Amino acid sequence: MKPSSIVSILSFSLFFLSQISPSLSAERCHPNDKKALLEFKKALGNPDDLGNWNPKTDCCIDWYGPTLECDEKSNRINLIDFSKMNLSGYLSPAIGDLTYLTKFSIHNVRNLTGPIPSTIVKLTNLIFFRISESDISGPVPEVLSRLKSLTYINLSYNKLVGTIPASLSQLPYLEFLRLDRNKLTGPIPESFGKLAPNLTYLYLGHNQLTGIVPTSFAGWSFDTIDLSRNMLEGDISFLFGKDKTTYEMLLDRNKFEFDMSKLTFGKGLWRLELSHNKIYGSIPKIISKNPWQILNVSYNRLCGKIPKGENMQKFEIYEYFHNKCLCGAPLRPCK
Repeated sequence: MKPSSIVSILSFSLFFLSQISPSLSAERCHPNDKKALLEFKKALGNPDDLGNWNPKTDCCIDWYGPTLECDEKSNRINLIDFSKMNLSGYLSPAIGDLTYLTKFSIHNVRNLTGPIPSTIVKLTNLIFFRISESDISGPVPEVLSRLKSLTYINLSYNKLVGTIPASLSQLPYLEFLRLDRNKLTGPIPESFGKLAPNLTYLYLGHNQLTGIVPTSFAGWSFDTIDLSRNMLEGDISFLFGKDKTTYEMLLDRNKFEFDMSKLTFGKGLWRLELSHNKIYGSIPKIISKNPWQILNVSYNRLCGKIPKGENMQKFEIYEYFHNKCLCGAPLRPCK
């Protein structure tokens, strides 16, 4: 074989190898992301469930257990999703170094303790943020208000304390907010009215909230509003109306006081929990027109005859009892 031919073959071989070797040997996982994830793992006590989070392997390809996702173009971690995992420890501040995250979710990890680190303020691409059913404590982070892309926040079933940050009203795209089942105190911020009309799911139940419901909620329809089991008071009749599109209202076990006989209801309202308040007046006849699945007005101060209608016959005594002078089926007959 001629020397020139050998040179040509060698040149072609080197060119070919130069094209394929990066795809065979280069690691997709960005070193900054790997470092942050390993710190995250360390804060959780290096659990067996994360045993394959090995510094010698590719976090975009070889790490599994919780869901990790790398963006196809940037090769940066953009999703973390832990659910029902046997983990104990705290959230490492290194989570803030995963700056390409758009979704961060930890659900039903019971032994996760400590506060939510303020370094989450660096997650400016975050759209979805959930830490639910854990033992995290401390306040709802004020810095959440600086993550302007957020549409979803769920911090329910934890041990959070303190007040609800009024600054959350600065999130222009927020559609879903769950802070229920914590130990939050103080009022619902009046500034939350600025979240209309985007915020359509609001869950603040099972806390220790006080004061009145913001009048800025008037003229605004939630799909679901849960204010149950707090110490809220006052007239909330402005949450109702025939033009409302709300389908779930959980308002039970507070100190609400208003005349029920003056209420009108949106046609789609199918769940209304009003028990254990100070509601007076009568049950309006128009209520029988709604496609009720759940209706409870027990433990109030209502009087008069319970309206009849196709959608009212499914309810039993316990959904009406302990009122001042309600009568008619399923209670005693009216005199």
